[in-house]
Amino acid sequence: MSRRLLPSGDAALLVECDSLDEVLALHDALEAALRQAQGPEGIVELVPAARTILVAIDPAVIPLESAATWVRRIPAEAGSRTAGANAAPVTIPVAYDGDDLAATAALLAISTEALVARHVEAEWRVAFVGFAPGFGYLVSDDWPFEVPRLGAPRTRVPPGAVALAGAFGGVYPRPSPGGWRLIGRTSADLWNPEADPPALLAPGRRVRFEAVDAG
Repeated sequence: MSRRLLPSGDAALLVECDSLDEVLALHDALEAALRQAQGPEGIVELVPAARTILVAIDPAVIPLESAATWVRRIPAEAGSRTAGANAAPVTIPVAYDGDDLAATAALLAISTEALVARHVEAEWRVAFVGFAPGFGYLVSDDWPFEVPRLGAPRTRVPPGAVALAGAFGGVYPRPSPGGWRLIGRTSADLWNPEADPPALLAPGRRVRFEAVDAG
């Protein structure tokens, strides 16, 4: 695993990795070290993305150089999936009647029933969040498909739309444009600014989907 560490202002460190697998493995290892009190004081937050992890610090407690030394010393094995292993997965009920369900199944050369079954049987994990508040990019070792994005993005995707793009799954937390393929919808509240925490999905959290009747 290669890591490139760059300062991001005086209160954060950007760790660049070669792949999402490496990001997930390193994020898990850093989180585990902090939970086991093996990390230094002053680490405020870890924010993973597709190829990076932002390590936010309190510069009054720890200098960037010390945080960088800690990150470099943490071993991580690419492909590990340990974050959230002891927490129950979030279960999201889904009515599988999305506008793109049949077309997506056809692109993957499987039946709609098989596509739904694979989506439900997979255990997903929030790799990182972004695009919109509460939008988690979900990955799964149980999911074998690469789903092409729409040729022309929709100008409006309804809230609760369950979607696929590339190797990722996701749920739109609020109305927005989007080019992911819609396979279902959920009534789950993905983002509530008045809740604590406001986001249902956080990096490392496990997710399962449950098929329900369309209502």
